[in-house]
Amino acid sequence: MTLVLRYIARSDRGLVRSNNEDSFYAGPRLLALADGMGGHAAGEVASQLVIRALSTLDDDEPGGDLLTQLDGATRAGNEAIAAQVHESPELDGMGTTLTAILFAGSRIGLCHIGDSRGYMFRDGALTQITRDDTFVQTLVDEGRITAEQAHTHPQRSLIMRALTGTEVEPTLTMREARAGDRYMLCSDGLSDVVTEETLAETLGSIADPKECADRLIELALRGGGPDNVTVVLADVVDTEYGDSRPIVGGAAGGNEEIYTPDPATAAGRAAALRPPPAEPQRPTVLTEDEPAAKHKSKYRRWIVAGVVLTVVAALVVGVFVVRSVVRSNYYVAADDSGDVLVYQGSPEKVFFLSMSNPVQRVCVEDLDQTEPTYTFISYDDGTCEFPLNVDDLVSGPAQSVKNVMIRNKSEQQIQGVVTDELTFRCDNAPSSATPAPTPPPPAPSESTPSTDPSAPAPRATAAPAPGIPQQGATESVAPPTGNAGPSATPAPDQDAGTSCRQQVR
Repeated sequence: MTLVLRYIARSDRGLVRSNNEDSFYAGPRLLALADGMGGHAAGEVASQLVIRALSTLDDDEPGGDLLTQLDGATRAGNEAIAAQVHESPELDGMGTTLTAILFAGSRIGLCHIGDSRGYMFRDGALTQITRDDTFVQTLVDEGRITAEQAHTHPQRSLIMRALTGTEVEPTLTMREARAGDRYMLCSDGLSDVVTEETLAETLGSIADPKECADRLIELALRGGGPDNVTVVLADVVDTEYGDSRPIVGGAAGGNEEIYTPDPATAAGRAAALRPPPAEPQRPTVLTEDEPAAKHKSKYRRWIVAGVVLTVVAALVVGVFVVRSVVRSNYYVAADDSGDVLVYQGSPEKVFFLSMSNPVQRVCVEDLDQTEPTYTFISYDDGTCEFPLNVDDLVSGPAQSVKNVMIRNKSEQQIQGVVTDELTFRCDNAPSSATPAPTPPPPAPSESTPSTDPSAPAPRATAAPAPGIPQQGATESVAPPTGNAGPSATPAPDQDAGTSCRQQVR
């Protein structure tokens, strides 16, 4: 017994589009899906050319380096797009995605570029086996948005890589196939409309591939059908014989595998109201004996166009990144006069341009209290009666403000840090400190005069050196006088009616 594929494919132009730019192929060894783009007629031509180039892989016997075969066929399809644009300049700008699986027993080669998707359903769990080459996917990878937010992001249709006739490297990976696996390739007309939870439930609950594919198309149409929707479904089974008749459809084939919704369902009623489909455009067939020199100029033009597109894409990404940083990050710094301000953006400069602006002032309230409080007002609404100055802070927080160390936080976090960590130095200032009370001097020692008449009269002795006790000497301490005070004069208390800020200064 050997592992073989049992496959089916379905495609529908959706409820909005007048033509279907998706092309697909399903055969004993090859599953492939291409989602064309580039305007009316152009996208379907690009997807047809790529599927035509990939279809030759299904004629070969299983074996060899699967990834090398996929890479060569993909490059051939990309070159066919470039040649077609040279022949028909009005198609300039067309392109297509590609997701393809080359099957050889227990080995699977996967080729991917663009935002079409490949999924594997194994042991009741659905796994996406491709990564979207889109701008929003880079945001998801960086943790800046969630996968759910990516579905509604305004730039979700911005594709970073596709087959357009210019040099591009597809993503090539190897996987292991097991009996019972179910593989699905789909265009974004399905994955953008139907959640992964619903996809997993459908793939796991409907065993028949044809019924399962029809159900997936119906779910996309019930979700509005805003785009062409295509599904290529294959089960890995352990049997002697599998399916052998290839299925070619969408823009690349006839109407035999076009999904027809049940007119009794909501999807069927909506589909009945759409306009008739437009006649698909076919690519121009080029003769093989055309000199190669005829196409040299087109490659130069595509290289230049590719460089320009790359630069533009980088600038677009840079603009979004910088805008996101400016809008979401805040930091604390002192202005030229030393007043503490809250800034929105980043303290770093880009091409000598400032990427921040002050948004809030920090005001000091309750200066006549033990612990002054901070309030925040808009930078443009006026000035504080007592603005917080960096000189008002104790050493550590003052250095943090001067060195712009409080940064990359939300507005609420910044206000919390200012309130909790920027300690006002009035409480520690020497001028407002109360001197510690001077301990009372020790009581003088009392001695009882001798009554012995034979005792000699006291005699005068030289004063001992200060601090050096003399042998046989009796230490005596003079009693304190009424007007004696401490040796050091303490700092005066804060004057009544004088603010803590004025006292510090």
